[in-house]
Amino acid sequence: MTALPSDSRRFRAEREAQWRRLEDVVATAEKRSVRALSDEDLLALPVLYRGALSSLSVARETSLDLELVTYLEGLCARAYFFVYGVRTSPAKRLKSFFLHDWPAAVRGMWRETLIALLLTLVGALAGYLLVASDPAWYDSLVGELAQGRDFRATTESLRSTLYHEEGTSGLGFFATFLFTHNSQVSVLCFALGFAFAVPTAMLLVYNGTMLGAILALFVSHGLGMEMGGWLLIHGSTEFFAIVLAGAAGIRIGWSVVFPGEQLRLEAAIRAGRSAAIVMAGVLAMLLVAGLLEGYGRQLVAVDAARYAIGLAMLTLWLAYFYWPRRRAHG
Repeated sequence: MTALPSDSRRFRAEREAQWRRLEDVVATAEKRSVRALSDEDLLALPVLYRGALSSLSVARETSLDLELVTYLEGLCARAYFFVYGVRTSPAKRLKSFFLHDWPAAVRGMWRETLIALLLTLVGALAGYLLVASDPAWYDSLVGELAQGRDFRATTESLRSTLYHEEGTSGLGFFATFLFTHNSQVSVLCFALGFAFAVPTAMLLVYNGTMLGAILALFVSHGLGMEMGGWLLIHGSTEFFAIVLAGAAGIRIGWSVVFPGEQLRLEAAIRAGRSAAIVMAGVLAMLLVAGLLEGYGRQLVAVDAARYAIGLAMLTLWLAYFYWPRRRAHG
């Protein structure tokens, strides 16, 4: 039976003072911290919270006005965090992210990661074969990314770009341009995933074709091994990051196309949570790749050392993401 308006007013009048006090206590904790509460407020918080829960239960059972029920639900939800919620410091949350959350999210997307890797490799193979068979394809595939490194360049000039012989005006500029391009590709792969992952797949293939085209150029001048070392020292991290960003985009797009028993929007939101965790980590990987590109690549000019560093980084990333581990409790 629906309560009369007078019942609702009497109910609110009898308890509103406690609700207001609880709201003030919670607002103080939200704006500052729990430590900012007085001893009296700390002792009163659980009592006020249980009182608000009791009021909410009565309001629901007696069908009081919807506005009051909504207010109490919001108040109880806010207070719950400070009464029962696990509050951790930013340092602990950051530690949990890198030790557990990010690797777990990446492992949960292993299928999408394999798909993204396959698309990149297919693009790289296609780009390599196209340019190897007809160098005219090079300018179309690489475009402004070439920065003078094309089939018009001599073998010696191409060799000089792989080592620190041109100073910051040569290799450093090209490396910065390449890193900026790959960072943009990573963000776009993730951001465009909602469009059924089609733009994401196209970006992965296209980025692969540019990589294959550049390799074909240097191989044609007998510099394949040298170019491989230059790319691997930072590329094992950088291109891994692109693949993971593509996997995150594919996860979102897949959930939109095949939402299962959920609504498409709900499925996309759920997939977006894990994809966002992966993407946050991708930004960290790009930072590491930038350091390797800016320092390691310039300071290490020996091909064998470049290969060793690149392969070591790849091994570390694979172990970090896929080595079995147990989540710590407590």
